[in-house]
Amino acid sequence: MPHFSYKGRNAAGELVAGKQEAASAGQVAGLLAERQITPVSIDEVAPEKPASASIEFKDIRLFQRVKLDELILLSRQMYSLTKAGVPITRAMRGLAMSVRNPLLERTLNEVTDDLEQGNTLSGSLRKHSKVFSPLYISLIHVGENTGNLDQVFLQISKYLELERNTIKNIKSATRYPMFVIGAIALAMVVINIWVIPAFAGVFSKLGAELPWQTQLLISISDFMRSYWYVLLGIFVVALFSFFRYTDTEKGRFKWDRMKLRFPIVGGLFTRIALGRFSRTFSLVLRSGIPIEQGLTIVSGAIGNSYIGKKVQEMRHGIERGEGFTRTAHSAQMFSPLVLQMIGVGEETGNIDDMLEQTADFYEQEVEYDLKGLASAIEPVLIVAIGGMVLVLALGVFLPLWELSGAVNR
Repeated sequence: MPHFSYKGRNAAGELVAGKQEAASAGQVAGLLAERQITPVSIDEVAPEKPASASIEFKDIRLFQRVKLDELILLSRQMYSLTKAGVPITRAMRGLAMSVRNPLLERTLNEVTDDLEQGNTLSGSLRKHSKVFSPLYISLIHVGENTGNLDQVFLQISKYLELERNTIKNIKSATRYPMFVIGAIALAMVVINIWVIPAFAGVFSKLGAELPWQTQLLISISDFMRSYWYVLLGIFVVALFSFFRYTDTEKGRFKWDRMKLRFPIVGGLFTRIALGRFSRTFSLVLRSGIPIEQGLTIVSGAIGNSYIGKKVQEMRHGIERGEGFTRTAHSAQMFSPLVLQMIGVGEETGNIDDMLEQTADFYEQEVEYDLKGLASAIEPVLIVAIGGMVLVLALGVFLPLWELSGAVNR
């Protein structure tokens, strides 16, 4: 987008000057008029190109992303500005000048350009699917049609805050187990590359016959030292293949279904997805979106394609004329207690309220599970550490004890 330098006089008659990014000089004049500045001159200037040495890692578009906290702040600010009656183009342009994220700044400027060309806000946001989710765009579309755009921004910010809290709780609960697993993996590498070869040198000098456990450890260590690049290559290729496969529709579906069957954490993944479904669907219904369209939107916002397919099956059931409770029961995702709550909501006409209570129920379950996650994983970690110590004791210290006994005899 072109850059313009301008000079003008403000309401007090003082001379002001600055630079503005805009599509045309006329747009700059309009922006200055909104700020009560009478333009004297507007000239287009070439944008400054940063030196290649000053390009930062975060400026590479491949690695740019908008964090959840930034979306929450943006939604909160848009709520305050639209509620105060600030024109949406002016609000977007002002926020673009204040954000620090290059991707978000560029996105807001492009959205504002589309708005000034007569496009709708939801249509403009739809062009930036990397930043705004389908749920975000659909709710904005409803807010535009109902005239409650400020309340929609408020609802979105509250929903994103709940998502952020869930993510923080998951990270907090998994930090200790991941640290221990990483430490075990690092210890195994150190033992195989440095510790066992040192003992192997001692054993070869003594010329003693080694037990099969020690011979196995030495063989594994020699293989890792000789073919580490092969092992590293296999690991990288396997990791790349896994991510490529899970990026496909079929691979993502199978992986999401497999996650729900993992021991210890499978039930946790299920409750997180169902809590997100309940919270999102409640928000969609409260915004006035028809139930069939709402289920389509929610199926893509759950974060699990397997459960998303179940939600799509619920939509097909409703389109055939079945009740919401019946389709929920047929999906075989919800517990009997939750199904009773949904049934009461359908009978009283307050499905959105009951879904919100269902979301609270699942989120409490998730919070309880996360608190007990470390306790559930701890025995597995203890067994893994014990196994590593046992291998070392049998493979390294057993021949030392035998040699020591032979010397004493």
